[in-house]
Amino acid sequence: MEENTKKKATSNVKKFGILFIILVLPSLIYVLFSTGKHNLSHSLPYYGERQGVKKVMVDGKERIDTLYHTVPPFSFTNCDGRTITDKDLDSCIYVADFFFTTCMGICPKMNSQMRRVQERMANYPKFKLISHTVDPLRDTVEALAAYAERVQADTKNWYFVTGEKKDIYELGVKGYLVATEEDANAEGGFLHSPMLVLVDREKHIRGFYDGTSVVAVDSLIEDIKVLYFEYEARKAGEKYRITKGK
Repeated sequence: MEENTKKKATSNVKKFGILFIILVLPSLIYVLFSTGKHNLSHSLPYYGERQGVKKVMVDGKERIDTLYHTVPPFSFTNCDGRTITDKDLDSCIYVADFFFTTCMGICPKMNSQMRRVQERMANYPKFKLISHTVDPLRDTVEALAAYAERVQADTKNWYFVTGEKKDIYELGVKGYLVATEEDANAEGGFLHSPMLVLVDREKHIRGFYDGTSVVAVDSLIEDIKVLYFEYEARKAGEKYRITKGK
């Protein structure tokens, strides 16, 4: 009896090892070779107030999942005159920021770094960027289009958007948790955060990075890769559970 139990346990270990090689290892190899040098030893935090918990079933067992803050729905117009909503970012990892086209202070540095992020992540699937103007009165569709061309943005994946001022400001403060407001004492008349905001595929905020700092944006690029690793590992885990249940 004991010998049969040991044989069964050994067999299960072997099966798990084979499944790991089949399901997980390819994902790890993909991430390692496609991302280059990076730190995958840390997980990214969730920002914002927790919104409660929900009960889910995994392998027949009840598990409690935390509901984290999410970026709420929105609808704006981009530099091509097209309506961009939160649905355009469904299942995407993306980076968001706030700026205005006549800004002579931090905005040029921020958008230079955003362009660098776009270039570094160009070969990654479902990655996008979105820049919201805090000066919609002057930043028309035409002004945004000229600005996007000036910063050499690929507007298929980097959205420059405008809309109602109150909607933009509310999204900045309540959605992305960054400062956005008019301020007569601020350079250009607007106060906005220099932070680039990293958002995962479920619209959770996973990081804030100083968009005027090369070092901080280097960290952002590496953390984007960490998120891709998380999703690859999660996908492999789901495949394992499905296979295990057969």
